[in-house]
Amino acid sequence: MAAILVIDDEPSILHAFRRAFQTPEHDVSTASTAARGLELAEKDRPDVIVLDLNLPDMSGLDVFRKIRDIDARIPVIFITGHGTTESAIEAMKEGAFDYLLKPLKVPQVRELVARASEISRLSREPALIVDEAPNGRGDVLVGRSPAMQEIYKDIGRVATKDLPVLILGESGTGKELVARAIYQHGRRAEKVFLAVNCAAIPEALLESELFGHERGAFTGADRTRIGKFEQCNGGTLFLDEIGDMTPLTQAKVLRVLQDGTFERVGGNDLIRSDVRVIAATNRDLPRMAAANEFREDLYYRLGVFTISLPPLRDRIEDLPSLVDHFLRRFSPELGKDVQSASPETLEIMRRYPWPGNIRELQSVIKWALLQAQGPVLLPGFLPESVRSPEAAGGPPRETPAPPSSAASTPPPTEAFVDWNGFVEERISAGSQNLYAESLALMERALLTRVLRQTDGNQAQAARILGITRGSLRAKIRALGLRIERSIWSQDDQGG
Repeated sequence: MAAILVIDDEPSILHAFRRAFQTPEHDVSTASTAARGLELAEKDRPDVIVLDLNLPDMSGLDVFRKIRDIDARIPVIFITGHGTTESAIEAMKEGAFDYLLKPLKVPQVRELVARASEISRLSREPALIVDEAPNGRGDVLVGRSPAMQEIYKDIGRVATKDLPVLILGESGTGKELVARAIYQHGRRAEKVFLAVNCAAIPEALLESELFGHERGAFTGADRTRIGKFEQCNGGTLFLDEIGDMTPLTQAKVLRVLQDGTFERVGGNDLIRSDVRVIAATNRDLPRMAAANEFREDLYYRLGVFTISLPPLRDRIEDLPSLVDHFLRRFSPELGKDVQSASPETLEIMRRYPWPGNIRELQSVIKWALLQAQGPVLLPGFLPESVRSPEAAGGPPRETPAPPSSAASTPPPTEAFVDWNGFVEERISAGSQNLYAESLALMERALLTRVLRQTDGNQAQAARILGITRGSLRAKIRALGLRIERSIWSQDDQGG
């Protein structure tokens, strides 16, 4: 839930915000005076503050400065009439998030508040919890593999040094989380944190986004815009996908890193800004620099300290912890009560190469949870692309499953389960869902044995088990069994 504080002396504005954000995802507080607004800001520390520039007891700019003293990480959005835009621009120079002109347009307000809420979350939500078990809340770096231990050490080495940092890694490996962890453990942790995805902004607009522009600098520039480098003065700026940046913008970024100065687009005034830059890319920046596809001097300036994130396939021992974390995080959101993944499910996931890394794992867990029934995540709940990547057109598994004439998953030995060994192994592993795991294993063993006896004939197997063919099919899907048979007579082939 995003907490929004609106400070404005117009009852109609306060009413409009209460109506616009009357949802379970928002909690709106209002104040009609600067004194009351500052009191609520101090007490509640909201995620976003919307502030009028003209208040009866204090100027909005003075209120903003006091809010910065309370917590400089709170994004402040100004609302102003056309006659006071110069004050709003002045506030932007001092670090305000943005400003809106009256009369307000609800879609624009919602979009801006959503972006400010996300920035607030990025700066406040811890990104690194090394010594605690994952609690499933938010995005955090998870894993105790040797590769991740080196990443944690790198974060500790550079966080307080106030140097530029370059983070390299494939898409979905968690580069933004590393950037946030560096920020949160650095000397600027109480200052503003802003993030810009260089690949998501058109080339013609990226320079303006970063450095701002003067009014009339180009067609459509109807007002002065303060860019992220100026807005983030004293704080940390995360430039994601910097490998997609144009040569012109690269040159201006290099200048900021070298002497802390730049000019707005269409302007001649030299502007100074003290910003720590953390950059990231999934591209091969060293190769690009060597091939003159990226400025070599900027690469060396950014790469004073480089962190290379390993792909998930190179730290597969972290998979159980990651799965546990995402189950705890997404189960409540999706109305499920899945507590753990079965050993068979984890084994299938270990064999999958995860080309999309952690981001793909998140999507798979969400998909599986939507299919799940009961407290244990079973193989049948996983997408076919993970269970059988070759059949789904995906990347090959390292160890293909052996073929069989009937139920090829699980192996035949599971029809004769060593229950004492299984129970001892799960207790030793610290299981808290042994009853559900045992039932799942029993069902798997029973169905496998009966389907082998009937050579895969589901109608006959359903009669032996005393259940309907529909129930049998549902269990086969849930348990991830695959039927390969040669005898089809008397089977229900119609669906």
